[in-house]
Formats: sequence, structure tokens, C-alpha cells
Amino acid sequence: MASILRFRKLCYLEPVKFRTFDESPELYQKLDKKADDNNVILTAKSVLETDTKKKKCTKKPSKEWRCVDTCCWMIGCLCTTWWFLLFLYHCFPATLPGFQVPESPGVRLKRDGLTANHPVVLVPGFVTGGLELWEGRPCAEGLFRKRLWGGSFTEIFKRPSCWLEHLSLDNETGLDPPGIRVRPVPGLVAADYFATGYFVWAVLIENLAKIGYEGKNLYMAAYDWRLSFQNTEIRDQALSRLKSKIELLYVTNGYKKVVVVPHSMGVIYFLHFLKWVETPPPMGGGGGPGWCAKHIKAVMNIGPAFLGVPKTVSNLFSAEGKDIAYLRAMAPGVLDSEILGLQTLEHVMRVSRTWDSVISLMPKGGETIWGNLDSSPDEGHACQSVKKGQYAPTSNGMNANHTDIKTGFQVKETVKCGRIISFGKAESELPSSQIPNLDTEEILRSSITKNVNSSCGEVWTEYDEMSRESIRKVAEKKVYTARTLLDLLRFVAPKMMQRAEAHFSHGIADNLDDPKYAHYKYWSNPLETKCCPEVTNSVKWDICLRLPDAPDMEIHCLYGVGIPTERSYVYKLSPTNKCKNIPFRIDASANGDENSCLKGGVYFVDGDDSVPVLSAGFMCAKGWRGRTRFNPSGIATYIREYKHKPPTSLLEGRGIESGAHVDILGNVALIEDVLRVAAGASGAEIGGDQIYSDIRRMSERINLEL
Repeated sequence: MASILRFRKLCYLEPVKFRTFDESPELYQKLDKKADDNNVILTAKSVLETDTKKKKCTKKPSKEWRCVDTCCWMIGCLCTTWWFLLFLYHCFPATLPGFQVPESPGVRLKRDGLTANHPVVLVPGFVTGGLELWEGRPCAEGLFRKRLWGGSFTEIFKRPSCWLEHLSLDNETGLDPPGIRVRPVPGLVAADYFATGYFVWAVLIENLAKIGYEGKNLYMAAYDWRLSFQNTEIRDQALSRLKSKIELLYVTNGYKKVVVVPHSMGVIYFLHFLKWVETPPPMGGGGGPGWCAKHIKAVMNIGPAFLGVPKTVSNLFSAEGKDIAYLRAMAPGVLDSEILGLQTLEHVMRVSRTWDSVISLMPKGGETIWGNLDSSPDEGHACQSVKKGQYAPTSNGMNANHTDIKTGFQVKETVKCGRIISFGKAESELPSSQIPNLDTEEILRSSITKNVNSSCGEVWTEYDEMSRESIRKVAEKKVYTARTLLDLLRFVAPKMMQRAEAHFSHGIADNLDDPKYAHYKYWSNPLETKCCPEVTNSVKWDICLRLPDAPDMEIHCLYGVGIPTERSYVYKLSPTNKCKNIPFRIDASANGDENSCLKGGVYFVDGDDSVPVLSAGFMCAKGWRGRTRFNPSGIATYIREYKHKPPTSLLEGRGIESGAHVDILGNVALIEDVLRVAAGASGAEIGGDQIYSDIRRMSERINLEL
């Protein structure tokens, strides 16, 4: 036994300089004596203790692997994979064996004889324009004139808190916070690419260049998309610069009228401009009643959000959408983990609630447009698209999509989409007679008690100032329509709504003689329109909130269809009662049957993945069609719908026939339509209306005085 212990100590405990027993007879005698005294157990214990002590002294402290490390590791892997795939993509030759790149519309139309004719102005939409830093806090040192938005987004990972602080606006003024100046990137590079490899306007610009467009006849009207529309003029004189640029393009290109191509929120931004430019100063640009008729040939609205976007409701109410709801369903607790403590959604809500422009995208027209508790104009569809080739466009006055065979979304069930927010799946489907008749204003008035411990909110979202009783009262109302939603948001976000509603409206004009309609807050809402008296030969400076008196001008509504688009939501209370969390969330467990429009707590309708058909097409289909109170001069309107077709291969990128909200800017059919109009064609010459959806039937169901 003594020999075994000696062998273990020499071989396993520590490296030692071996000596022979002849060199150290005293060591041999000591060990032999211990063995002879039968103290084997004590000796083993002593050796083990020595072993443990030496291991503690020599072993390096191990680093604990935390959830934050896992999160950063996953983000790093995703970024590395993305850049690697992007590198491989750029390494591939332009054409691969067996794969022929389709000829671009610009090349084909140039061969057919089309050349640049009318100057073109591009107006970007929400979040697609770049923003750069001109002045900031000490944490932003080294970022002067670097992109904080619309670039590589590396600053998010380097200094996320600093990045969020500089993208936020002042909660009181809606302008820059003290000591911070973030400005839009000028020129065509402002929105050609959103991030490396992700195009926005780049494909359209490239095709315009192929038929002769360049800097002298092509302009990107960049603006700070975070601001209210009138504040872009107050802070940056963006509207004045747009007016001057259009006048310059008109003169320097042989007095040819300009073709304006706005996208998404840029559509209602330019609608605001149309009212501003003819309004006398100081509120307007002073262009006079005939300015638009003189300078603008056509307005080609891409993905127009004329009547708002329902997904804005969920973003403001709980900082969610279908993607966040799906993520929560697949990985519960990731976004709300107490270990991570990131409070991602709270930060998103805090920042986005300072952007007044978000309120411009709230649904407009109330229950008349978006439906009530019993019905809505766009109800009666199932969300399973029909097979390719089972539908056909129509260009005549009759909609060919009334049958189940031809429509992109098959008629199947009645979905009460007018209930934009429902607390519970049952409440979203119950007859209105069975829903508790609770007055919204009364509930909100009775629940004004503030949270006495508001300091527990680590991130200010205005929810941290609400009492638990107030939150419970909101859920007790059960159902909210487009009319009562505004009351709800005024209650849960009073500071945001008080500031933003000074710049935007969401109703329908009833009494057109009401002097309130002289305010600029109504200019971006096509439904709150006041008609002017007859204009005589003398100049009349009445403020006229309607489409301009420009009968030769054209308005085009170009948008994608065939993609399930968010329309209304099923909500529930958050499981946690901690006041630092957002108290409401989409109920991802609420699902319908196989072909139902309800999936993951979200009801879907036809659209382009962001804007429903109803919002994009109603004004061109009915509101402005012919001479109406909204279009007294009878400006011609055209609808051009593009049926979504996903890419057939990875080499096709995001698809040349995509109808998605941003990807449609690379749709070859849309590009061809824009190029033909810019080259001089009229709406009738490019084919007139092209309709795949049920927009005409939806419009007929809206009872609106025209």
C-alpha cells in the first residue's frame, strides 16, 4: 500500500525533480516508517488535502457563461453569416451557366426609343431615408456626419443606449433634444439602399438612368421622417426646398412638368405638400392656386398609406406586430427575460413614441372606413391565396374579381375586422349584442389614478405612470374600433397624443364651413377636405383643403396585392404585474382554422404586407374618382395593382415581380409604368386601371358622401 501511495503522489500530484533513494535516504525511511505504522488512511487523507490545495492554487478561475454572452454570440454568428453570404454573392459572375438574367426595363425601353422627358422627383417613406449626426452628446464622439440610421447599424452594437438617445426627439416639442442635431442625408444616396445589399430606390434609379436620367433631371426629396410634416418645414425648410427644386427642374428642363414618385408615408407627406405649396404664407408656401397645375404632370403613389396602416396601432400600443408575436410564441421569455434585462420592446416604444410622424399612419376615417363592431368593408376573405393563373386583372369599369375563382383571397367567412383590438379571441367573434356595452370615455375618465411608484419603470413608456386598476379597466372594455382607438391611445399615451394630434387628424369632415379646417393638421388627411368657392379671374387666396385645381394632372395608386397584411389584433394582459413592463401583448395562441385570417393573434386581409388594399386603393377607386367634393377639378386617377409573386430562386434576390411594400420598388412591371409616364405617356396610354383585388367592392360598401 505504501508503494501505491508513493506512486500516486509522484505521478499525479505535482511535477517534481525525481531523486534516487540513494540521494535522499531520509525520504525513503520516512515513507517506509509511515507504512510500517499502518497509517495508510491518514497518509492518503493528507495527500488528498495537499492535492486539493495545490489545485486551488494553480487552477485559473473559470469565466461564467451568461445569457448575455449567448445572445452576443448568436448575433455575431448571424452577422458573420450575412457578410459571408454577401461576399459570395458579389464573387459570383453576373451570369451563371444555365441562368440568364432578365433584361431590365430600362434597357428594353431605351431600345424601343424611350428617353428622359419629364423631370422626376422621388419622395422616400417612413424609416427608409438615412439620418446622420451633426451634433451630439459626448458618447457620440467620432460620429460627426456618420449615419445613425440607414447604414451598417454598427453603432447599435457598439453603444446602443447612446444610439437610442440620439434617435429620440424631444417629448415636449417634437423637435431635437438640447445638444443633439440629427439631419437627413441629402441626395440620391439618402434612400437608394437602406443597408448594405438591401435596396430601396436603387433599382428604380438605375433603370431611370438607363433612359437618360441623371442629377439634372432626377432628385431625391430627403426629409427627416421622424418629424411631423409641418415641423420638417419649421426646422429644416424641407417643404420650401422641395418647392424650389421642383421649380428649378421645371425651368432647366425646358418647362416640362415634373413627375413625382412618393412611396409609403411619403405619399401623405407629399399630399401635405400639395396643400402647403398653394397656401399663402406664413402657414404655406405661397405658390398660389395654379402652382400644381403649372409644375406637376403626375403623382405616382407607390404603396400609398392614404387612410393609414393598422399595424401602427399595435406598434404604439405594445411595440409589437406579427413578427414579434411569432417570436414570442417560438421562444417564450426571450424578449421578457429578467436575466437579460434588455427591455428591448420598452426601448423601442420609448423612442418611437417621440416620432410624431408615426401618428400620421394611424387609421383615418373612423368606423365609416374601417368598420364597426358588426362589419367592415374588407371583410369576407380567407387568407389562403389561390393558385397562380386563377385570377386575371381587369382594366374596365367592372371588377372581375367578385367570384371565388378569380379573387386573390377566396371568400369564405365573415371576419369582424372592424374590431381592431379585441381582448380575447371570443370577443373578436361575438355578435355585438353580446359584447359588454361599456362607454370608452367613461371608463377612461374613471381610471385616471396614476401609479404611486412610477420610479419602478426603468424605461419611461407612459405605462409606468398608470395604475394597475387603470390597466385592468382598459382590458375590460374588450373591443376597440377605429373610433374608440383614439380615445384609448389618448389614455395610455397622453403626452404623445397631445403633441402629435396638434399636427395630424384622423376623421372625416362633416361641416365643411367649420373654420378649424384652415389648420395644417388636416392637410395630410384626404378625408377632411374643405372645398373652396368658385375661383374667378382674380387671384383668390382662400385656404382650400382639397386636391389642387389641376385638371390635367394625374394621380396613380400603385401597390402590391396578394400578401396577408395585418388588419386587427387579439390582445391579452401580460402575465407579469411589474410596472416596468408593457402591460399588454398580442395573444399569439389565438388561431383560427386552416384557412382562417386569424393566425398568431393577428387578423389578416389582402395587401402588400404593410398597407391593406382598402387604405392604398380607396381614394383612387372612389374618393377621388371623377368630380367629387375631394376632387372638384376632376383630376384623373388610376389604379395599378401588382400581384405578388415570390422569387423563384436565390439568384433572383428579393424578386422582380414582388408586391411587398418595399420590394415592389424592384418590380419590373412597376418600374416600366414609372418610366413610361416619365417619358411622357398618360395613365390611359400605359393601360389605365389594372385591378386584381376587390377594391371596387370594398369601396362600394363604404357609405361616404362624395
